[in-house]
Amino acid sequence: MRAGAYAAGMARRQRAQLVCLFVRAPSALVGMNIGLAVPLRETQDEMVREIRETVTSGMARLGIDVTFLERAGNPVAEIARAADELQVDGVIVGASTQAGHRFVGSIATHLVRIARWPVTVVP
Repeated sequence: MRAGAYAAGMARRQRAQLVCLFVRAPSALVGMNIGLAVPLRETQDEMVREIRETVTSGMARLGIDVTFLERAGNPVAEIARAADELQVDGVIVGASTQAGHRFVGSIATHLVRIARWPVTVVP
């Protein structure tokens, strides 16, 4: 949420278009129990609807032009692909709060390493 607020503020100040990307990452849980696929998909669908509604209504109130995209796959690869396709001026992501990411790296860390555009990591 903080990364979204930061991105919205930057887009408003610069009178720029904002692109919000939601990436559906594959879950290891589904591989272990195929019965979880449908409930997981329904939960993700509801979450996407709520995020899309919050983003579009909030940005409309602020007068910000926003595009909401949804993709599936590896989050780092999909963010990089979208950033390249759209020729973005920068990518804004939130910092991970998961302890394990200190050892294996987070989405933000991977994006910074492969960046062909500025990456802002919001704590």
